[in-house]
Amino acid sequence: MIKYNSEEKLKVVLPENLTEAILKLKKALNAVILVHYYQEPEIQDIADFIGDSLQLSQEAARTNADVIVFAGVHFMAETAKILNPGKLVLLPDLNAGCSLAEGCPAALLQKLKDKHPDHILLSYINCSAEVKAISDIIVTSSNAEKIVKSLPKEQKIIFAPDKNLGNYVMKKTGKEMIIWQGACIVHETFSEKKILTLKLEHPDAKLIAHPECEGKILEKADYIGSTSGLLDFVINNSSNEFIVATEPGIINQMKKKAPGKIFIEAPPEAGCKCNECPYMKLNTLEKLYLCMRDKKPEITMEEEIRKRALKPIQRMLEMSK
Repeated sequence: MIKYNSEEKLKVVLPENLTEAILKLKKALNAVILVHYYQEPEIQDIADFIGDSLQLSQEAARTNADVIVFAGVHFMAETAKILNPGKLVLLPDLNAGCSLAEGCPAALLQKLKDKHPDHILLSYINCSAEVKAISDIIVTSSNAEKIVKSLPKEQKIIFAPDKNLGNYVMKKTGKEMIIWQGACIVHETFSEKKILTLKLEHPDAKLIAHPECEGKILEKADYIGSTSGLLDFVINNSSNEFIVATEPGIINQMKKKAPGKIFIEAPPEAGCKCNECPYMKLNTLEKLYLCMRDKKPEITMEEEIRKRALKPIQRMLEMSK
């Protein structure tokens, strides 16, 4: 199999059976392949572990592998490196970023923090290592509500970078917070009008939504939860039909775990595939093979930033037990 690398304008020779070649490399490298639910099905199928951000962080913290191959986005691979400074951490495509991370520069967030010295900073894990380094506690959509509820009632909070998750947690906990006005480009794209039309067409379907969705979508949801929470819900709920308001990569696992049930992608406002994360989809099986073969792109960072970023992640992991 021959493919062309568009950046280097060189022919790249690939094995005929990529899956087999990847598994051989995994054994030779003593590697673990961590995969997010939003990856393409063919990548999900070769995962050693598949999960959401919290689950992947927990798995990265306990792995004994020498090499961590992260099929996800940049902040996830950075988190793995923060937890495993002595391991080689690979990301198939360094351009696999995140709109939330990109929309929250550490320098600007630090200015907000400086204006409110009596507040602690809770940062959603969808942020850069530099933002983690100035944070007090990292949270995920799985544990944000639990962590906020566990804090002293009088504790003042800045929540960054996702405004939708922040507003949802504020509503659930009754805790006023200063919220950074960032958003996920995928979860903000769902059309309220089209979802309401779908509910009329499928009256028995449950609308399930990720808390990164806008409030107007969450208000109409039958269940709101993290990616893993949504998966657990469809497995255990008696309904047979679901409208899924999150990145549709999770539907691959839903079909596997709840065979026979019907899953409908919540539609975006425009006539596009905007409900698919363009960053997640940058990773391919070919890139996964090449990054393992060449041991790059590698995730690196300054040790001072890594050490500072480690503390709020460790607090999260401890508070999530």
